[in-house]
Amino acid sequence: MAEHPVVNRASQVGLVAASATVPATFARSLSKRSWIDQGLITGLSTGTQFVLTVGSQAALSRTASFLAPLLPMPQSWTDEQRVRAVTIAVDLLAVPVGLAVSQLKVRDEYEERTRSFVRQAGWRLGVTGLCGSTLESGLAVTQRLDDAVGADGRLARLPVAVPAGLLINAVAEAVRQRDVPPDHETDPARANPMVGLAAGGGVVLALTAVVAAENWSARQVAALGARALPMSETSWLRLAHTLAMGTMALGTHALWDRAMTRIEAATTTYEDVVEGAETGAWTTPSISGSPESLVSWRQMGREGRRHAISFVRPRHLTDAPAEINGVPLPDYSISTVMQEEPKADPIQVFVGLDNAPTAKERVDLALAEMDRTDAWSRSLLMLVSPTGTGYVNYVALACAQYLTRGDIATVTLQYSHRPSPLSLGMVGRAKEQNRLLWLRIVERLREIPSERRPRVVVFGESLGAHTSQAAFAGWGTLGPAALGIDRALWIGTPALSAWRKELMDPSRLEVDRSLVAIVNDYEQFRALGEEARKKVRYVLLSHDNDGVTKFTPDLLAYRPSWLGPQRPAEEEVPGRSPRGIPPSMRWRPVTTFFQLMVDMKNAQIPGAYRAWAHDYRADLPEFIRDVFDLSCSDEQMERIKDACERREAVREKLFA
Repeated sequence: MAEHPVVNRASQVGLVAASATVPATFARSLSKRSWIDQGLITGLSTGTQFVLTVGSQAALSRTASFLAPLLPMPQSWTDEQRVRAVTIAVDLLAVPVGLAVSQLKVRDEYEERTRSFVRQAGWRLGVTGLCGSTLESGLAVTQRLDDAVGADGRLARLPVAVPAGLLINAVAEAVRQRDVPPDHETDPARANPMVGLAAGGGVVLALTAVVAAENWSARQVAALGARALPMSETSWLRLAHTLAMGTMALGTHALWDRAMTRIEAATTTYEDVVEGAETGAWTTPSISGSPESLVSWRQMGREGRRHAISFVRPRHLTDAPAEINGVPLPDYSISTVMQEEPKADPIQVFVGLDNAPTAKERVDLALAEMDRTDAWSRSLLMLVSPTGTGYVNYVALACAQYLTRGDIATVTLQYSHRPSPLSLGMVGRAKEQNRLLWLRIVERLREIPSERRPRVVVFGESLGAHTSQAAFAGWGTLGPAALGIDRALWIGTPALSAWRKELMDPSRLEVDRSLVAIVNDYEQFRALGEEARKKVRYVLLSHDNDGVTKFTPDLLAYRPSWLGPQRPAEEEVPGRSPRGIPPSMRWRPVTTFFQLMVDMKNAQIPGAYRAWAHDYRADLPEFIRDVFDLSCSDEQMERIKDACERREAVREKLFA
């Protein structure tokens, strides 16, 4: 019997794993996808699976090469036959052993990293062994068919890696989706799936081209170096690879720095959207950036200046212009919306990143600004941690200012100029800055008699939620109380928040779960019951279809609880973001990571004013009222909702 050809077996096994991955990349996740999204998911998932499997198979093959001379085999076998036989045996053995290691203990998202790594290493070896064994079976079948029909090697040379991978996928998906309703089996990209597949192929080809170019250049350098200087070609090859990787790293770093510089320049560029704003025409003395303020208007940054002119006026100004740059300005003052006399002018303290050079100086400036505006005299003190650019949700501020009838002071410190996904490295800086400010505020509040002392609440959105929660990390629900925080509302908390993870860890003793509610919508919060709601002090509003609240690098290593057997059932809620997780969505190593990465990106795409994905504006009026223990009539609440939506429409037109 002629031996079937085996060329670069590790690459062939990698191709089996990559092929098995392709169909699953089209499975439904949290958001709809464009063909570009699908191409990224397919390309990156299959490319990653290929690389990891090639590495695993190479390790198994090296083990087989080591064992081959030591094991008893027929004397007539060649060294190649011995190695091949042992390789097949090692692949077969890796399947039960690897999968057994991966199932030693039920996956737990709170387990130690080392245990998670061992589990994933076992899973990878098991899958690699399965792909290698399936490939060998396919090669054996084609060889027997070739011998039976006398095809003279033509059938034996047929590529079997791709169909072998598709066979593995068919079996795995049949098991994975056996409990899924028929109408929820798949949800491919909105465009033609073949276009997404082609885009995925393009991603793989581009990555392959980069690797091939690097290998070719390294070989050329190695050949030239070996001829010119006294060093082996192998040594030169290693050196060339190191130099190539270093050059690519330096180039990437330079491009990254240039991109960040341009982004930061855009968020600090002065824009005179509202003529006369700098002179106080659109601010009051109680607003940072006004002529009376200690905070420089021009150094507040784009988001700080927008923040300053977006406060809710106590009363309508009869001499105010009817429009700005062609955008109509209806009357949304406190007195008009609430149909009551305001209690005070809202105070908004905002210190931009460029208003002072260090965190301590920014905290000192914020406290000085609070003294200037007499923020301590307000009944509610709202501490706000902004998103990466410095943006503060205008609806949240407006709701709080309406509901307190202006008897409120908000305090915000900026910590970055970059969008939130690019500001993750600033979390530590923001945490220390927030903690210092809040401790200083607690110190000052102790000097105020209890009957005149303002209540302190916290609000944070997205990375702002992450950076404000970081101040309590390691302290559970004891942290906010220790810093004098009476209540808190966080929306769209990223899954990376360590404090959020503490709240969900049943083993944490410093967490009082009766104080915390994590909900998808207002009706879900109401369903807790009146007695439970009275105990709740800290609410995390996290839409079930918000990729920001789900994405974490740990998706590569374990199945999260929200994709486990006890996942919430998918349910449409009129006027709210849908609850639950799509029934067909399953955790798939590597693939789910890239799907959620795209879901996170799509969740943040601006859209209509509604409660959906990472947009929480429409949820906020009722949550601000209930969580911060404020009051209004049902008629006033409806007017607040209407005013907030209309204010957002005006703001979007003004700053478009």
